[in-house]
Amino acid sequence: MINKVKKKKAKKKIFLESLLVFFIAISPFLYKVYDYLPYESNGDVSILGLTMGNNGFADTQTYLWFLTSKIVPLYLLIFWFLTSRDWWYHIIIIPIAMFAFQLFEVFFDSDSYLDTDNIWWLIPICMITIPFVYFIRLTLYDKHVHGIDLEAIDAELEELKQKDFDNKHTSLDKSIDIEDEIEMKSMSEELNTKMSTGNIETILKGLQERIQGWLHFKF
Repeated sequence: MINKVKKKKAKKKIFLESLLVFFIAISPFLYKVYDYLPYESNGDVSILGLTMGNNGFADTQTYLWFLTSKIVPLYLLIFWFLTSRDWWYHIIIIPIAMFAFQLFEVFFDSDSYLDTDNIWWLIPICMITIPFVYFIRLTLYDKHVHGIDLEAIDAELEELKQKDFDNKHTSLDKSIDIEDEIEMKSMSEELNTKMSTGNIETILKGLQERIQGWLHFKF
């Protein structure tokens, strides 16, 4: 059963990696595909039943060149981001966002100018990504260059806190035990005092006198 699951995961991984390799390999041809499309007499192009015009550009070929110059680098950067194991791979989000915003501007912006205001859209992403990557870099530099392992320090501090808590808990238990012992001793002394022979005799004499008084009163 375990071998079947491993084989299934291996097949899935090989399939996905093969797709990545395929699209990376054909990226130069996708970039130049606009030169080999069947353009109509009016300049439009039909692809799989979908007709594409110039969308505000000088001609359809220029429009498709712009799209491929954004789409091809975009998906290559996405592949890089998904497969990278470097500590700084989060910074790849910035160029990914740049190409994505440029494509968004082409399809949804009513402005006739391109690559203008989309640079301001990147500022919030840069404000989040750059400090995050710098913090990782600072942590790695402290660990491998200065020999400062923040995780080890945190673990040691946590261990000291736990020891301090255990010591306090032990001291509290001891104080509770001492209080219980003192209370038991006081109860024992009180019982001894109350149950001593002299006290018992005094109580019996008092009871005897009361009974005699009642009998004398009755007679």
